[in-house]
Amino acid sequence: MMIQVKDLVKIYNGQRVVDYISFEVAQGEIFGLLGPNGAGKTTTMEMMEGLRTPDGGEISIDGHNAIRQRNAVKERIGVQLQSTALFDHLTTREIILLYGSFYAQMRSVEELLASFDLEGKAKTLVKHLSGGQRQRLAIALAVVHDPKVIFLDEPTTGLDPKARRDLWAIVQRLKDEGRTVFLSTHYMEEAEQLCDRVAIMDSGRIIALDSPAGLIRQLASDSVVEFVLSKPQPQEMFQALDGVKEVKQAEDGATVLLTDRLQSTLLRLIPLADANGWVLSGLRTRTATLEDVFLQRTGKRLTQ
Repeated sequence: MMIQVKDLVKIYNGQRVVDYISFEVAQGEIFGLLGPNGAGKTTTMEMMEGLRTPDGGEISIDGHNAIRQRNAVKERIGVQLQSTALFDHLTTREIILLYGSFYAQMRSVEELLASFDLEGKAKTLVKHLSGGQRQRLAIALAVVHDPKVIFLDEPTTGLDPKARRDLWAIVQRLKDEGRTVFLSTHYMEEAEQLCDRVAIMDSGRIIALDSPAGLIRQLASDSVVEFVLSKPQPQEMFQALDGVKEVKQAEDGATVLLTDRLQSTLLRLIPLADANGWVLSGLRTRTATLEDVFLQRTGKRLTQ
């Protein structure tokens, strides 16, 4: 395994913000850490990157102890932080050369500019780059020394849909080059699109780990019916509907029905609402996603 994490712990003010988590990541895999803000994703990654010292546990990257052999590990990893501060008054070419000087070896500047679609911005000051261009530059800097493992901490946060998809293509290309990619995100679509496997994290713990499709299959339901009632009703009333496997009440007040017979569920739900005088506000149906896996495990949405 390229990455091995065992019983990792981090404590702040007497509280375990990372609570004895363990997982492994294979060479060439895109592994996602999915969870809401405050789940412990960034703290976990910073311990793996050598930026924070764990209070317990073990981390191995490419056969090296990431706690006791930090210098050896730093030569093997590239890091794109959640918030990357760059030198605004350097050009794109200059900042790539600067970062490359920190390592024993570096890739060709021209190769990096071409690979990250920054050739036309080589002489542009960093402060004049768009958000998407800055993110592409941040990842180019993370791979300037040709590392085996890339850490990407919420790489598409704040980007528009096109820039986000452009970055997805870059992440996929990193995998195609044989690199191991470890990324955190709170975008379920991003995790489903990119990741070979996903660990879902909440309150410092890993609550589920599998491929995106595998996690969704664990729901035993392929469809979701969602609506809001002015007055919550007992879950048993909906559990009896044809096809419903599970009923969840989200923190935002929505009632969520997991069903494997969508049409039959709707045909029973509408008459039930009419008979009881309920208004099904915001009624919608959709295919089950990782959002529903998280909701099933925690009663919360990823965005809460």
